Amino acid sequence: MTKRNLIGAAMLALATTLAQPALAQAAPAAAAPAKPTYGSFGFDAAGMDKSVAPGDDFYKFANGNWDKATAIPDDRSSWGSMVVLRDLSDQRTRAVIEDSAKAHAAPGSATQKVGDYFASFMDEAAIEAKGAAPLKPQLDAIAAVRSASDVARLFGEDQWLGIDTPIGGGVEQDLKDNTVYAVYVGQGGLGLPDRDYYLVNDNPKFAEARTKYQAYIAQMLTLAGIGDAAAKAQRIFDLETKIAQTHWTRAESRQIDKLYNPVATADIAARYPGFDWHAFLTAAGVAGQPQIVVTQPSAVTGIAALVASEPLETWKDYLTFHAISNAAPLLSKPFVDANFALYGNILAGTPQLKERWKRGVDLVNNGMGEAVGELYVAKYFPPESKAKMEALVANLRTALDGRLSRLAWMAPETKDKARAKLAAFTAKIGYPDKWRDYSGLEIRRDDAFGNATRAQRFEYQRNLNKIGKPVDKSEWGMTPQTVNAYANPLMNEIVFPAAILQAPFFDPNADDAINYGAIGAVIGHELSHHFDDQGRKFDPQGNLADWWTAEDVARFKTYTDKVVAQYGAYEPIPGSHVNGELTLGENMADLAGLNIAHDAYQLSLHGKPAPVIDGYTADQRFFLGYAQVWRYKARDAAVQQQLTTDPHTPGNWRPYVVRNLDAWYKAFDVKPGQKFYLAPDQRIKVW
Repeated sequence: MTKRNLIGAAMLALATTLAQPALAQAAPAAAAPAKPTYGSFGFDAAGMDKSVAPGDDFYKFANGNWDKATAIPDDRSSWGSMVVLRDLSDQRTRAVIEDSAKAHAAPGSATQKVGDYFASFMDEAAIEAKGAAPLKPQLDAIAAVRSASDVARLFGEDQWLGIDTPIGGGVEQDLKDNTVYAVYVGQGGLGLPDRDYYLVNDNPKFAEARTKYQAYIAQMLTLAGIGDAAAKAQRIFDLETKIAQTHWTRAESRQIDKLYNPVATADIAARYPGFDWHAFLTAAGVAGQPQIVVTQPSAVTGIAALVASEPLETWKDYLTFHAISNAAPLLSKPFVDANFALYGNILAGTPQLKERWKRGVDLVNNGMGEAVGELYVAKYFPPESKAKMEALVANLRTALDGRLSRLAWMAPETKDKARAKLAAFTAKIGYPDKWRDYSGLEIRRDDAFGNATRAQRFEYQRNLNKIGKPVDKSEWGMTPQTVNAYANPLMNEIVFPAAILQAPFFDPNADDAINYGAIGAVIGHELSHHFDDQGRKFDPQGNLADWWTAEDVARFKTYTDKVVAQYGAYEPIPGSHVNGELTLGENMADLAGLNIAHDAYQLSLHGKPAPVIDGYTADQRFFLGYAQVWRYKARDAAVQQQLTTDPHTPGNWRPYVVRNLDAWYKAFDVKPGQKFYLAPDQRIKVW
C-alpha cells in the first residue's frame, strides 16, 4: 500500500507568505502571440447556452452548448477541461519518450532508459509470446505457502511489487514530527473500489459490480491455468467481503488525527494479535524501526484476526488472484482485455481500451516520471509562465492574509498563528529544483514486465532509504507532466506542475480576470486547504497539533456543517447524492479559493476600473473563467465510483459554489426564485 492509501485521504492543506507582503507585479512576458487560446479574451463564448439564466443553472449558462456538442471519447470514462489537458500532456509526453527511444542515447542514461522502457511495452508481439510466464515466480512462491506466517511474509513482499494487501505499509513524514520519516501500516486489500461495493445492498450498480467481479476473479484464475476457478472465486469474494466489513469508511479515513496511532514495534503483535508482524515487517524491509504508526486500528485488528481464522488455502487463492490481477495489464491480450472489461467498462463505463501508446505513456510516467518530466519541461514549459505564476501566487497569498486578518469568528491568538502559518509556506511551480537519479534502475528493451517490476522495487527502496535521514523538502509528489495540483500540510507547501499551467487554467495571453477565475481559484483552493477541516490540524511548522481554541473549533463546525448540507443535497445521478462529509475539504477549498481569487483580482487592479470586453464585465469574466475549467462530462458508472470513493465533487457540479458569493449575484443579476439563488443569510462565508 502506498503512503497515499494510508494517510493521503486527509493530507489536504497548507499555505504560507510574509505576514503583509506587498502586492506582486507580473513579470513581463516574453514575445508570444497576442491571441489567447480560447475566444477573444480567454473564454470560449461559443460553448455558452445563453438561453439558460445564470441563476437557474450557471454551469449550463457557461458551458451548455459545449456540453451538448461534446461526446466522451470511447477510451475515456470522462471528458472535460482537465482531461483535455491530460490528453495533450500524454501526446507531448509520447513525443519526448519516442524521441528518447530513437535517440541512441548513452547506455545507462535516463534518456536511454525512458526510451527502452516505452519500447519494451510497445513490443506487443514479445509480450504476447510470453503469455502468463512472467508471473510464474510469484505464483510458485504463493504455492509454497505453508502457514499463516508465510501469508504475512507475502504481504510484506508484495509491498515491493506494488500489490495492495489487506495490511500494507509505506514511508511518510511523521505527522507529529515532520523532520523525520515514519513507517505507517493500514487497511487495504479490496479488489472493488471501496467497502460500499461489498456492503451496500440497495444500490443496483453495486450489486452488478459484485456479480461481475466474482466472474472476473474466476476468469483471471482460469486464464492463468488454475483449476476449480468458480469455487475459489466464491471463497475469495467471501474473504474480501469480510475484509470490507473491517474497513473504515472514506469519510472516517479523512480524519487525519485519528490516523495517527503509533505503537512500539515490540508491542505490535500483542496489540494486533493473529498476524505474524515480524515476518511482515522483515519482508517489507522495516523490521528495525522502533515504532510503527497504525492508521485504522480497528481495521488492522479485524484483518489480523482474519489472517489467523480464515483457511490457509483461501488466503493462498486470494494471493494468487491478486498477483494475477495486478499483473494483468502487462500480460498477454486475454488478461488485458479481461482486466479492462471489469475496471474500465463495468466500474468506469468506458467502452474502449486506450490505445497501446497511451498505456505505454502511463507505464513510463508511473515508473520513471521525473526522468520523463525533465525532458518534458525542457520542451514545453516556458520560463515566463513560471514567473507569471509566482506573481499570481504572491497576490493570492496577500488576499488570503487580508481575509485572515479580518476574520470575526476566530480568536485573536489563533488568527495570529494562522497568519504565521500562511507566512511560512512554500510554492513549488512547474518542476523540481533537482531531479531524481534513476542510475540504479535496470531497464531492458525486451522485458516490459520485468521493467515494471524493477521500477516498482526501485521506488519502494527509494522510500525505504529515507528512513533515518533528514526530510527532503525539495521532493515532489507529482511529475511536471501531471495535470493537477496539491497542497501538502507536512511540507507547508502548495505545488503546481507544469502541465496544469496551460489554457484554460492559465493562459499568459488571456484577460487577467479569466486567469484569476481559473488558475487563481486553483491557487486559492490549494492555499485554503491548509486551513480546511483537516489542514487546520497542522500548526505553522507543519506538524499535527491542536492549536485552535475549543471555541474556534465549535464556531468553525457551524460553517462546515452548512457546507456538508449544501453539497449533500446535490444529486449528480438519480439516487446518488454527493457525500458531503467525504467531499467537505475539497468543497470548502473551492469556496475559499474562489473568494480569495476574487479579492486578489480586485487587488491587481490597483484601484483602476477594469475594462468591459465583448460586453462582459470583469466580474462576469472572472466567474466565466472559473466555470470554464470545470467543463466535465462522465459516464454514470464513473460518476457512481467517484461519489463513493473520491473526496472531490464531480466537476460539472463544482461551479455552483458561486451561489455563495455576493459578487456573483451582482455580476449576473441573480434574483429570488431562480433555482440556485440563496438569500444573503444563507450564503456560506467561512474565510
